[in-house]
Amino acid sequence: MKTKLAFTCIMIFGFLIIGCKQKEQSPVIEEVKIDIINDEFPEAKQEVMETFGAIAQSIKDGDIDKLISYHAYGPKFTEFKNGKPRNDGKANETYERNVFGSVTEVVKFDANDLQIAVYGNVANVTFHSDFHLKFGEDLVVVNDQITLLFVKTNSGWKMVHEHHSPLKKEEAK
Repeated sequence: MKTKLAFTCIMIFGFLIIGCKQKEQSPVIEEVKIDIINDEFPEAKQEVMETFGAIAQSIKDGDIDKLISYHAYGPKFTEFKNGKPRNDGKANETYERNVFGSVTEVVKFDANDLQIAVYGNVANVTFHSDFHLKFGEDLVVVNDQITLLFVKTNSGWKMVHEHHSPLKKEEAK
């Protein structure tokens, strides 16, 4: 009995020593350090810019299904608009289908002071809209501060949050 116990202890001790030695002899993989705050992520930034351009084009073309396809609707989707309480994805989709589906002409669709900040698989797009949209004979000008938050998915960059608030007109000096 003592022999079996001694043998078992030696075996366990041997496995532990071998395991430790194998770990020590493993090649060290150099850690890649990503500065998620300061790195520019130029390739991802270009992808987000292309997605933003495709979103604008879908609005100009009146392709509402294409516009909606750039959203990642789900339980985490949120939207703030014009100082009202937060919307969810369903409310956002309904609003966008109704509004952009009613546009008869895009006269102007400028995104001024556009900035794209990429943080790995998340991108924050901010701009001041200067949109001139016709609804029949009525011209509506939209001058908002807009934030669009994107997440990189298997099917490209998708919006997960929108924030729209009126841009205050600068007072004449």
